[in-house]
Amino acid sequence: MVVVDQLKGRDFLCLSDYTKEEILYLLDLAAKLKEEQKQGTPHPHLQGKTLGMIFDKASTRTRVSFEVGMYQLGGMAMFMSGRDLQIGRGEPIPDTAQVLSRYIDGIMIRTFSDTMVKELAEYASIPIINGLTDLQHPCQVMADFQTIIEHKGKLEGLKLAYVGDGNNMTHSLMIGAAKVGMDVAVASPEGYQPDAGVTEMTRAFADETGVNVLVTTDPAEAVADADIVYTDVWASMGQEAEQQERLQKFAGFEVNEALMQKARPDALFMHCLPAHRGEEVSAGVIDGPRSVVFDQSENRLHAQKAILVAVMK
Repeated sequence: MVVVDQLKGRDFLCLSDYTKEEILYLLDLAAKLKEEQKQGTPHPHLQGKTLGMIFDKASTRTRVSFEVGMYQLGGMAMFMSGRDLQIGRGEPIPDTAQVLSRYIDGIMIRTFSDTMVKELAEYASIPIINGLTDLQHPCQVMADFQTIIEHKGKLEGLKLAYVGDGNNMTHSLMIGAAKVGMDVAVASPEGYQPDAGVTEMTRAFADETGVNVLVTTDPAEAVADADIVYTDVWASMGQEAEQQERLQKFAGFEVNEALMQKARPDALFMHCLPAHRGEEVSAGVIDGPRSVVFDQSENRLHAQKAILVAVMK
Protein backbone atom coordinates (compact mmCIF):
# COMPACT_ATOMS: atom_id res chain seq x y z
CA MET A 1 0.00 0.00 0.00
CA VAL A 2 2.57 2.54 -1.15
CA VAL A 3 -0.02 5.28 -1.78
CA VAL A 4 -1.45 4.97 1.72
CA ASP A 5 1.99 5.55 3.26
CA GLN A 6 2.58 8.47 0.90
CA LEU A 7 -0.62 10.24 1.99
CA LYS A 8 -0.48 9.66 5.75
CA GLY A 9 0.05 12.96 7.55
CA ARG A 10 0.09 14.98 4.31
CA ASP A 11 -1.53 18.37 3.80
CA PHE A 12 -4.23 18.72 1.15
CA LEU A 13 -3.65 22.25 -0.12
CA CYS A 14 -3.60 22.06 -3.92
CA LEU A 15 -4.04 19.27 -6.46
CA SER A 16 -0.66 20.22 -7.89
CA ASP A 17 0.88 18.59 -4.79
CA TYR A 18 -0.67 15.21 -5.63
CA THR A 19 0.24 12.74 -8.36
CA LYS A 20 -2.30 11.25 -10.74
CA GLU A 21 -1.93 7.95 -8.89
CA GLU A 22 -2.67 9.60 -5.54
CA ILE A 23 -5.71 11.48 -6.87
CA LEU A 24 -7.15 8.29 -8.38
CA TYR A 25 -6.48 6.42 -5.13
CA LEU A 26 -8.47 9.02 -3.19
CA LEU A 27 -11.33 8.80 -5.69
CA ASP A 28 -11.39 5.01 -5.42
CA LEU A 29 -11.44 5.30 -1.62
CA ALA A 30 -14.29 7.83 -1.85
CA ALA A 31 -16.32 5.39 -3.96
CA LYS A 32 -15.73 2.60 -1.43
CA LEU A 33 -16.74 4.78 1.51
CA LYS A 34 -19.85 5.88 -0.35
CA GLU A 35 -20.85 2.30 -1.07
CA GLU A 36 -20.27 1.30 2.56
CA GLN A 37 -22.49 4.14 3.73
CA LYS A 38 -25.25 3.17 1.28
CA GLN A 39 -25.10 -0.38 2.62
CA GLY A 40 -25.12 0.80 6.24
CA THR A 41 -21.64 -0.56 6.90
CA PRO A 42 -19.90 1.43 9.67
CA HIS A 43 -16.41 2.73 8.89
CA PRO A 44 -15.04 4.37 12.07
CA HIS A 45 -11.56 4.94 10.65
CA LEU A 46 -11.05 8.14 12.65
CA GLN A 47 -12.32 6.95 16.04
CA GLY A 48 -11.16 9.39 18.69
CA LYS A 49 -9.83 11.93 16.17
CA THR A 50 -10.79 15.62 16.14
CA LEU A 51 -10.89 17.93 13.12
CA GLY A 52 -10.73 21.67 13.73
CA MET A 53 -12.67 23.65 11.13
CA ILE A 54 -11.68 27.31 10.73
CA PHE A 55 -14.18 29.43 8.79
CA ASP A 56 -13.55 32.98 7.59
CA LYS A 57 -16.13 32.56 4.81
CA ALA A 58 -19.77 31.52 4.99
CA SER A 59 -20.51 27.94 4.05
CA THR A 60 -23.27 25.40 3.54
CA ARG A 61 -21.74 22.41 1.76
CA THR A 62 -18.22 22.65 3.21
CA ARG A 63 -19.25 22.90 6.84
CA VAL A 64 -22.02 20.29 6.76
CA SER A 65 -20.10 17.75 4.68
CA PHE A 66 -16.93 17.91 6.79
CA GLU A 67 -18.85 17.84 10.07
CA VAL A 68 -21.07 14.94 9.05
CA GLY A 69 -18.11 13.17 7.46
CA MET A 70 -16.09 13.23 10.68
CA TYR A 71 -19.10 11.95 12.62
CA GLN A 72 -19.57 9.06 10.19
CA LEU A 73 -15.86 8.24 10.46
CA GLY A 74 -16.12 7.96 14.25
CA GLY A 75 -14.45 11.27 15.07
CA MET A 76 -15.68 14.76 15.82
CA ALA A 77 -15.47 18.14 14.11
CA MET A 78 -15.08 21.45 15.92
CA PHE A 79 -16.35 24.66 14.27
CA MET A 80 -14.10 27.66 14.82
CA SER A 81 -14.96 31.06 13.39
CA GLY A 82 -11.93 33.09 12.46
CA ARG A 83 -13.54 36.03 14.26
CA ASP A 84 -13.65 34.06 17.51
CA LEU A 85 -10.08 32.79 17.45
CA GLN A 86 -7.08 34.80 18.64
CA ILE A 87 -5.88 34.66 15.04
CA GLY A 88 -8.69 37.13 14.34
CA ARG A 89 -7.15 39.52 16.89
CA GLY A 90 -3.68 39.44 15.43
CA GLU A 91 -2.05 36.32 16.89
CA PRO A 92 0.69 35.20 14.48
CA ILE A 93 -0.34 32.29 12.29
CA PRO A 94 2.72 30.21 13.34
CA ASP A 95 1.64 30.48 17.00
CA THR A 96 -1.93 29.42 16.24
CA ALA A 97 -0.68 26.53 14.10
CA GLN A 98 1.60 25.19 16.83
CA VAL A 99 -0.99 25.54 19.59
CA LEU A 100 -3.76 23.82 17.65
CA SER A 101 -1.37 21.04 16.66
CA ARG A 102 -1.17 20.08 20.36
CA TYR A 103 -4.96 19.85 20.74
CA ILE A 104 -6.41 18.34 17.58
CA ASP A 105 -5.53 15.92 14.78
CA GLY A 106 -6.20 17.98 11.67
CA ILE A 107 -7.42 21.37 10.46
CA MET A 108 -9.73 22.26 7.60
CA ILE A 109 -9.69 25.96 6.80
CA ARG A 110 -12.00 27.99 4.52
CA THR A 111 -10.66 31.49 4.13
CA PHE A 112 -9.63 34.24 1.73
CA SER A 113 -5.83 34.13 1.61
CA ASP A 114 -4.04 31.19 0.01
CA THR A 115 -0.83 32.44 1.63
CA MET A 116 -2.41 32.13 5.07
CA VAL A 117 -3.27 28.47 4.45
CA LYS A 118 0.27 27.73 3.28
CA GLU A 119 1.73 29.42 6.35
CA LEU A 120 -0.61 27.46 8.61
CA ALA A 121 0.57 24.24 6.94
CA GLU A 122 4.22 25.25 7.26
CA TYR A 123 4.06 25.60 11.03
CA ALA A 124 1.44 22.98 11.97
CA SER A 125 2.53 19.44 12.73
CA ILE A 126 -0.91 18.06 11.78
CA PRO A 127 -2.54 17.80 8.30
CA ILE A 128 -4.05 20.99 6.90
CA ILE A 129 -6.90 20.71 4.38
CA ASN A 130 -7.76 23.61 2.08
CA GLY A 131 -11.55 23.97 2.28
CA LEU A 132 -11.43 26.99 -0.07
CA THR A 133 -9.36 30.10 -0.67
CA ASP A 134 -9.65 32.91 -3.18
CA LEU A 135 -7.14 31.03 -5.34
CA GLN A 136 -8.22 27.39 -5.04
CA HIS A 137 -11.05 24.97 -4.22
CA PRO A 138 -9.48 21.49 -4.41
CA CYS A 139 -12.01 19.57 -2.28
CA GLN A 140 -14.83 20.55 -4.63
CA VAL A 141 -12.88 19.23 -7.61
CA MET A 142 -12.41 15.85 -5.93
CA ALA A 143 -16.20 15.62 -5.54
CA ASP A 144 -16.60 16.73 -9.17
CA PHE A 145 -14.23 14.04 -10.41
CA GLN A 146 -16.04 11.40 -8.36
CA THR A 147 -19.30 12.53 -9.98
CA ILE A 148 -17.82 12.41 -13.49
CA ILE A 149 -16.57 8.86 -12.93
CA GLU A 150 -20.02 7.81 -11.70
CA HIS A 151 -21.66 9.14 -14.87
CA LYS A 152 -18.93 8.64 -17.48
CA GLY A 153 -16.98 5.71 -16.09
CA LYS A 154 -13.64 7.49 -16.48
CA LEU A 155 -11.75 10.78 -16.43
CA GLU A 156 -8.91 10.28 -18.86
CA GLY A 157 -9.70 11.25 -22.43
CA LEU A 158 -12.69 13.45 -21.61
CA LYS A 159 -12.97 17.18 -22.30
CA LEU A 160 -14.03 19.58 -19.54
CA ALA A 161 -15.17 23.07 -20.55
CA TYR A 162 -15.51 25.85 -18.01
CA VAL A 163 -17.44 29.03 -18.88
CA GLY A 164 -17.36 32.11 -16.65
CA ASP A 165 -15.15 33.83 -14.12
CA GLY A 166 -11.54 32.62 -13.93
CA ASN A 167 -11.78 32.09 -10.19
CA ASN A 168 -10.68 29.59 -7.54
CA MET A 169 -13.00 26.95 -8.98
CA THR A 170 -11.51 27.41 -12.43
CA HIS A 171 -7.97 27.12 -11.10
CA SER A 172 -8.50 23.84 -9.27
CA LEU A 173 -10.44 22.36 -12.19
CA MET A 174 -7.66 23.28 -14.62
CA ILE A 175 -4.90 21.79 -12.48
CA GLY A 176 -6.89 18.68 -11.60
CA ALA A 177 -8.03 18.01 -15.17
CA ALA A 178 -4.50 18.26 -16.55
CA LYS A 179 -3.22 15.99 -13.77
CA VAL A 180 -5.68 13.17 -14.50
CA GLY A 181 -5.56 13.37 -18.30
CA MET A 182 -8.59 15.45 -19.24
CA ASP A 183 -8.59 18.14 -21.95
CA VAL A 184 -9.62 21.46 -20.41
CA ALA A 185 -11.01 24.59 -22.08
CA VAL A 186 -11.81 27.84 -20.25
CA ALA A 187 -13.85 30.74 -21.64
CA SER A 188 -13.78 33.99 -19.67
CA PRO A 189 -14.17 37.66 -20.60
CA GLU A 190 -11.04 39.79 -21.00
CA GLY A 191 -9.84 40.85 -17.58
CA TYR A 192 -11.49 37.89 -15.84
CA GLN A 193 -9.40 35.02 -17.17
CA PRO A 194 -7.61 32.53 -14.92
CA ASP A 195 -4.47 33.47 -13.02
CA ALA A 196 -1.49 33.43 -15.38
CA GLY A 197 0.61 31.38 -12.97
CA VAL A 198 -2.09 28.74 -12.68
CA THR A 199 -2.46 28.61 -16.46
CA GLU A 200 1.30 28.13 -16.84
CA MET A 201 1.27 25.36 -14.22
CA THR A 202 -1.67 23.66 -15.96
CA ARG A 203 0.12 23.71 -19.30
CA ALA A 204 3.18 22.12 -17.67
CA PHE A 205 1.07 19.28 -16.27
CA ALA A 206 -0.70 18.97 -19.63
CA ASP A 207 2.64 18.46 -21.36
CA GLU A 208 3.27 15.52 -19.03
CA THR A 209 -0.13 13.89 -19.62
CA GLY A 210 -0.54 14.85 -23.28
CA VAL A 211 -3.80 16.78 -22.93
CA ASN A 212 -4.94 20.03 -24.52
CA VAL A 213 -5.41 23.30 -22.62
CA LEU A 214 -7.38 26.17 -24.14
CA VAL A 215 -8.02 29.62 -22.61
CA THR A 216 -10.32 31.75 -24.75
CA THR A 217 -12.89 34.54 -24.63
CA ASP A 218 -15.34 32.55 -26.79
CA PRO A 219 -17.75 30.27 -24.87
CA ALA A 220 -18.76 28.41 -28.05
CA GLU A 221 -15.13 27.58 -28.82
CA ALA A 222 -14.56 26.25 -25.31
CA VAL A 223 -17.72 24.15 -25.18
CA ALA A 224 -17.34 22.56 -28.63
CA ASP A 225 -17.48 18.75 -28.25
CA ALA A 226 -17.11 18.97 -24.47
CA ASP A 227 -18.09 16.01 -22.27
CA ILE A 228 -18.62 18.25 -19.25
CA VAL A 229 -19.74 21.90 -19.19
CA TYR A 230 -19.04 23.67 -15.91
CA THR A 231 -19.80 27.14 -14.58
CA ASP A 232 -19.82 29.11 -11.32
CA VAL A 233 -21.26 32.38 -10.05
CA TRP A 234 -19.93 35.53 -11.73
CA ALA A 235 -19.34 37.35 -8.41
CA SER A 236 -17.88 35.21 -5.64
CA MET A 237 -17.82 36.00 -1.92
CA GLY A 238 -16.06 39.30 -1.38
CA GLN A 239 -16.93 40.56 -4.88
CA GLU A 240 -20.52 41.59 -4.21
CA ALA A 241 -19.72 45.27 -4.87
CA GLU A 242 -18.76 44.31 -8.43
CA GLN A 243 -22.05 42.52 -9.11
CA GLN A 244 -23.56 45.02 -11.55
CA GLU A 245 -20.30 45.58 -13.43
CA ARG A 246 -19.79 41.84 -13.75
CA LEU A 247 -23.32 41.32 -15.06
CA GLN A 248 -22.42 43.59 -17.96
CA LYS A 249 -18.97 42.10 -18.56
CA PHE A 250 -20.27 38.52 -18.53
CA ALA A 251 -23.18 39.09 -20.91
CA GLY A 252 -23.05 36.24 -23.43
CA PHE A 253 -21.38 33.83 -20.98
CA GLU A 254 -24.57 32.24 -19.63
CA VAL A 255 -24.62 28.45 -19.96
CA ASN A 256 -28.01 27.97 -21.60
CA GLU A 257 -29.67 25.45 -23.87
CA ALA A 258 -28.15 26.99 -27.02
CA LEU A 259 -24.61 26.78 -25.63
CA MET A 260 -25.12 23.21 -24.36
CA GLN A 261 -26.05 22.16 -27.90
CA LYS A 262 -22.45 22.83 -28.93
CA ALA A 263 -21.22 20.21 -26.44
CA ARG A 264 -21.55 16.48 -26.96
CA PRO A 265 -25.15 15.18 -26.90
CA ASP A 266 -24.48 13.33 -23.63
CA ALA A 267 -22.52 16.16 -22.00
CA LEU A 268 -23.00 16.71 -18.28
CA PHE A 269 -23.71 20.12 -16.75
CA MET A 270 -21.89 20.89 -13.50
CA HIS A 271 -21.94 23.77 -11.00
CA CYS A 272 -20.39 23.88 -7.53
CA LEU A 273 -23.39 25.84 -6.10
CA PRO A 274 -24.85 28.14 -4.95
CA ALA A 275 -26.20 29.09 -8.38
CA HIS A 276 -27.93 32.18 -9.76
CA ARG A 277 -30.48 31.02 -12.33
CA GLY A 278 -30.81 33.52 -15.13
CA GLU A 279 -27.21 34.75 -14.71
CA GLU A 280 -24.40 32.22 -15.18
CA VAL A 281 -26.84 29.39 -16.01
CA SER A 282 -30.39 29.12 -17.28
CA ALA A 283 -33.01 27.33 -15.20
CA GLY A 284 -33.59 24.95 -18.09
CA VAL A 285 -29.99 23.73 -17.96
CA ILE A 286 -29.36 23.51 -14.22
CA ASP A 287 -32.75 21.89 -13.58
CA GLY A 288 -32.61 19.81 -16.76
CA PRO A 289 -31.78 16.13 -17.37
CA ARG A 290 -28.07 16.69 -18.02
CA SER A 291 -27.46 18.49 -14.74
CA VAL A 292 -25.61 16.56 -12.01
CA VAL A 293 -25.22 19.43 -9.56
CA PHE A 294 -26.80 17.64 -6.61
CA ASP A 295 -24.68 14.54 -7.22
CA GLN A 296 -21.69 16.86 -6.95
CA SER A 297 -22.98 18.25 -3.66
CA GLU A 298 -23.56 14.77 -2.25
CA ASN A 299 -20.09 13.67 -3.25
CA ARG A 300 -18.49 16.48 -1.25
CA LEU A 301 -19.24 14.25 1.74
CA HIS A 302 -17.67 11.11 0.31
CA ALA A 303 -14.65 12.70 -1.41
CA GLN A 304 -13.75 14.65 1.72
CA LYS A 305 -14.15 11.58 3.90
CA ALA A 306 -11.58 9.88 1.68
CA ILE A 307 -9.18 12.81 2.13
CA LEU A 308 -9.71 12.80 5.90
CA VAL A 309 -9.08 9.07 6.18
CA ALA A 310 -6.00 9.19 3.97
CA VAL A 311 -4.24 12.04 5.77
CA MET A 312 -5.50 11.62 9.35
CA LYS A 313 -5.79 7.86 9.95
